[in-house]
Amino acid sequence: MTNSTLLPPTYEASRDRFRRQIDRVRLFWPHAQPDHHPVGGDEDLTIDWIETPTGSRDRLLILTTGEHGIEGYVGSAVLQLFIDEFLPHLDPQTTGLLLIHAINPWGMKHRRRTNAANVDLNRNFLIASPTPYDTVANPDYGRLHAFLNPQGAVRRSPWRDLGFLLQLARHLVLTGPSRIRRATLLGQYRFPQSIYYGGPALQEETQVLINLYQQRIEAYPRVLLMDMHTGYGPRYQMSLVNSPLEPTPSEELARRFAYPLVVKADPSEFYSMQGDMLDFVYTLIQKEYPDRHLYATSFEFGTLGDSLPATLRSLRTMIAENQLYWHGAQTQRVREDVARDFEDLFVPSEERWRVKALADARQAITGILRAERFI
Repeated sequence: MTNSTLLPPTYEASRDRFRRQIDRVRLFWPHAQPDHHPVGGDEDLTIDWIETPTGSRDRLLILTTGEHGIEGYVGSAVLQLFIDEFLPHLDPQTTGLLLIHAINPWGMKHRRRTNAANVDLNRNFLIASPTPYDTVANPDYGRLHAFLNPQGAVRRSPWRDLGFLLQLARHLVLTGPSRIRRATLLGQYRFPQSIYYGGPALQEETQVLINLYQQRIEAYPRVLLMDMHTGYGPRYQMSLVNSPLEPTPSEELARRFAYPLVVKADPSEFYSMQGDMLDFVYTLIQKEYPDRHLYATSFEFGTLGDSLPATLRSLRTMIAENQLYWHGAQTQRVREDVARDFEDLFVPSEERWRVKALADARQAITGILRAERFI
């Protein structure tokens, strides 16, 4: 397949392609099994996975896609690349697989990051929180809420663009760019119709993943998890983003993997999150299976870039798409412009970007599999 055809046009096409891969997987793991979970009981919106039982159960490789729905298109391409190029190099006698397609099928189908309840699933893994979700702290978000969640139909005009920039400049002066970045990306639990909403409680999709992890990780002494995301970081260099709970320094991991950009999800290297899926897996291992070895990472394919103007453009795109979803647009042209900007933020159409993204994925997977002794 070419780089263009690896990215599927629709959720349905992606799911159909993934389901057909069971025959390919069974060439190496004859007892591999497909399974799925219909979200909300809807067989047209399913979390799908392929699992391969092994004899000795030495190690488990988990690859996940589509936690942020629209990001599942690039994730699907990487998943297919993994099946095409890396499957033959793994040892079926010692290595088990858990390949998961579209954690958030509703978001992937409707080309949104969130699920149908507007929940960002990567802010929803808060099962260890001792307090209700809506009491999880993010005080700066409340101060920015009116700016981040404008009411009424989306309109585009020079005056409105100027108004947005003036409001943004005011908040940059009063709050500062680092606090605005932290407030928006950390996750919030008080405003259901706003961006980066972590939900009122554990979501169905989250519970499915938790069940899969708890049931499968127990059986393997070594676990590797690779989770696919797009949107943040340099435009032409994928970042490996690790949990703050990963004990090995980023510089050491970059050396081990022979990969140039490895960061930790904290303010000094990337940004912080609450309710992150990788944090949950590390916590699960530490509490329930402390003798297990885990390495978990997110592949973060940057799209607009990591400069301040690019970061602000990303924020504005997120605000406009969310406003469009809840309040509509003044004209069809505005609706199309907002949708196009949102696609550019998470599924760039530029062939150069797609070629480099898959080359980065190939390089990172190779380095990780070698360092973690999977190949």
